[in-house]
Amino acid sequence: MRTLTMRRLTAGFLAALWMAAAGGSLAAEASEKGPTEVVESAARAILEELDANRAEYRKDPSKVRALVDKYLLPHFDTDYAARLVLGRHWRTATPEQRERFVQAFYKSMLDNYGSALVDFTGDRLRILPSKTDPNADRATVRTEVVRSDGSRIPVNYSLRKTPEGWKAWDVTIEGISYVKSFRDDFGAEIDQKGLDAVIERLEKGGKPASAA
Repeated sequence: MRTLTMRRLTAGFLAALWMAAAGGSLAAEASEKGPTEVVESAARAILEELDANRAEYRKDPSKVRALVDKYLLPHFDTDYAARLVLGRHWRTATPEQRERFVQAFYKSMLDNYGSALVDFTGDRLRILPSKTDPNADRATVRTEVVRSDGSRIPVNYSLRKTPEGWKAWDVTIEGISYVKSFRDDFGAEIDQKGLDAVIERLEKGGKPASAA
């Protein structure tokens, strides 16, 4: 049961990366949009790209990873999320270890699960209405993802306001937080093997423990 839940969590997290990433004019407007607008407009742009080239992405999954890499970084708070995932180990990590972990973790996620995004379609996503206080620096965008059997999975995206606009940093699926789940698993692995060993495993293509 835990493995199945974590696979859903990983797939949902990757979907969040897509929906937090805006291309073209959306990127230029990101600092002016509220959190729900960022998610909704970005989702629409990315889904249009998938619909237009789905067969090509299925044939060559590496192109999916290339698009994520291109559109993700400006709109997802990778450093903040990684800092929370490492938890107390972030404080004792060197600047080099921190940078290597950020790069290795997200590369591992995309290498192992990026191809699953090819089948993500607009009719499976519903963004629920929400209001954000204009003075708030944190927000949650609530959505539902429809399974093939018609049941709905609650998927909530956590965003924070930065000088560059709203950025996503966590996704919670059926009450399970991506950040907390990976922090628990990485923490146990780092305690046993050390941070360098974990980074090296990810750099060699190993899956995050929670997503195995």
